Amino acid sequence: MGLFNVILRCIYRLERIWSFVISKLCNPSSQKIEVLHLSDNFLVINKGHDIVINSNDPHVAESLHSILSKLYPTLVNPKLRHYFHFVHRLDFVTSGVLCLALNKKAASAAAQCFEKRLTKKYYMALVRGHVSEEVIDIKAAIGECSSEKNGNHKMCVEDDTECLAPRTAFTRLIVLERGIFAAYPASKVMLRPVTGRRHQLRVHCHYLGHTIVGDYTYSSGKDVNPDRTFLHALRLILPNAVEPLDIMTSDPFQNINKTNSWVPVERINNLQAAFTKIEHNIP
Repeated sequence: MGLFNVILRCIYRLERIWSFVISKLCNPSSQKIEVLHLSDNFLVINKGHDIVINSNDPHVAESLHSILSKLYPTLVNPKLRHYFHFVHRLDFVTSGVLCLALNKKAASAAAQCFEKRLTKKYYMALVRGHVSEEVIDIKAAIGECSSEKNGNHKMCVEDDTECLAPRTAFTRLIVLERGIFAAYPASKVMLRPVTGRRHQLRVHCHYLGHTIVGDYTYSSGKDVNPDRTFLHALRLILPNAVEPLDIMTSDPFQNINKTNSWVPVERINNLQAAFTKIEHNIP
């Protein structure tokens, strides 16, 4: 019986591996997802840009929950509306670390981390212009823009006359590099959202006068040349009671062949220094 169970487990694992390989070869959308961590409690992925998390809109060709359900059918929970416990979310345009809980206990533990503000999230972005100060605290309340009528939920800061029901928002920015992007000045920055408002990082960068490269919405439709919005969820620290996580991706903007010629000219902080400085005296 013991040997039989071992054989069954081997066959099961081989089937999952084979299914994964076939899906990679036959489904181009699977190339947009990289698994960073998989356990009994959590699935952590590196989400590609321009993927909606979940959608019931029949006009949406693919969503993250539909892609994952095809890649990992054994992890699907049919009792959930979108098959998985999404611990948090990323904007459609944003790539990077995204965590899903695979059981109720893990989902509850992760939710408590977010409620108690124990979670730490770090983003990397390329922004227009050279940011002059090394570290900037951006404290500007954010609300929905009243003139937005297309269902895109564009947001704005409280001093905008069209801002509805603004809520406090706090982002810390630290400069990593200054350089050139497609012949124009740009900066590579790390962003630490202390609060979690819709589009917070995109709105705060625009408010600062350094809109994120490729952000069509917050550049008033002017930034159309890049093939993406250059905002990436770099690292997630989730110190939950079930399984503490500290997951980070590589720098997605380091390879200039994949980022429309980002050329660093001046390095201000490496990642290790930036992680230390960005946490200094954060309440």
